[in-house]
Amino acid sequence: MAARDFQLAAEKIKFEAIFEYASLGILVVNQQGEIVLANTFLLSQFGYNSSAEVIGKKLEILIPNRFHAAHIHHRNGYMTKPERRPMGIGMDLYAAKKDGSEFAVEVSLNNYEVGEASFVIAFVSDITKRKDIENATLYQKEQLALINKKIEEFNNDLEKQVVLRTSQLQETLNELEISKEELQRALSKEKELGDLKSRFVSMASHEFRTPLSTILSSASLVSKYVNEDEQDKRDKHTNRIKSAVNNLTEILNDFLSIGKIEDGNLAAHFTGFNIKELITSVCSEINGIVKTGQQIIYHHSGNHLVVLDPSLLRNVMINLLSNAIKFSPVNGMIEVKSEVNDTHILVEVKDSGIGISEDDRHHLFERFFRGTNVTNIQGTGLGLHIVEKYVELMNGKIECISELEKGTCFAISFDIHAANMT
Repeated sequence: MAARDFQLAAEKIKFEAIFEYASLGILVVNQQGEIVLANTFLLSQFGYNSSAEVIGKKLEILIPNRFHAAHIHHRNGYMTKPERRPMGIGMDLYAAKKDGSEFAVEVSLNNYEVGEASFVIAFVSDITKRKDIENATLYQKEQLALINKKIEEFNNDLEKQVVLRTSQLQETLNELEISKEELQRALSKEKELGDLKSRFVSMASHEFRTPLSTILSSASLVSKYVNEDEQDKRDKHTNRIKSAVNNLTEILNDFLSIGKIEDGNLAAHFTGFNIKELITSVCSEINGIVKTGQQIIYHHSGNHLVVLDPSLLRNVMINLLSNAIKFSPVNGMIEVKSEVNDTHILVEVKDSGIGISEDDRHHLFERFFRGTNVTNIQGTGLGLHIVEKYVELMNGKIECISELEKGTCFAISFDIHAANMT
């Protein structure tokens, strides 16, 4: 008998050790839905300091209020026909901490009997981090699908434009007796279109390859870091994917803007607005991508109200500020000025970057042109071309003042009555 008592005592100690030191929450509930046992890990999960705070209480204290009625119904049903199974198959389960905050859980149920009394033991796991990873992965898949759709739409538009322009040229050749000089001009136009297509294909293949490779490699690596202590590694690759998606979106937006401009489908919509508020908003937004130590300083003088196209001006400012950040060093200063006087609206963006050579300045606003000193920096060569076109649509002018290694200043001017100019 003594040996049996010793064995029972040893088994009890073993059970208590497993119960108390398990690395997941363990909970025991009686037939009335009252908590009779809770291990230390579970108390910690739910923010309780001692088991006295939960023992004897209804299980629903650990469940968000909005689920109480449904849970009582399911609990009673389980007690009628208990079995070993996961809880809430096909559902997202949430638990409530002592302070009322909620977190995602995974629960496994089992039942056992002591004499005539029945009990249910629940094993509770906090799956918040897993849910975060699943949500991040879903977001990435949706973004990739959106990018693929935009690329497909752009390719279709480009193909239609090439087919249309080639068809127009062929009709001209068939219908007219073209002189040698006229034929040479037509051939030159066709060659220019071919060169443009070649430059586009070359540029697009280069600009798309880097972010797409980043997305592919980071997406593959994220799935390998499944341990809780590897969150920093998951965050690193998730941020790389987000950055690459943003790069692709910017590139596609540039291409789509060029298409609208060349097809004549873009016009300025003049309306009154506060130019100081608009530029302040853009500066605040663009602050999210500045390099370490970089500062954007903005100063306005004169009246605040102007009549221009706020959407076009906003895109112009975003493009110029993005370039200023990209081509300026860490700790660099970027100055933005605006002035509204009786005759003109003036805007300047000045950086402390690598500057532009005199030869490059003559070609700065051409499609796909990139300076000889920026070939190692990502870009499409479309941004400044779009900026110039947007400024012209608002009846304005833009000029560039720059010197190598001494920064660049873009100065934009509009007549105060630009909206009334033809």
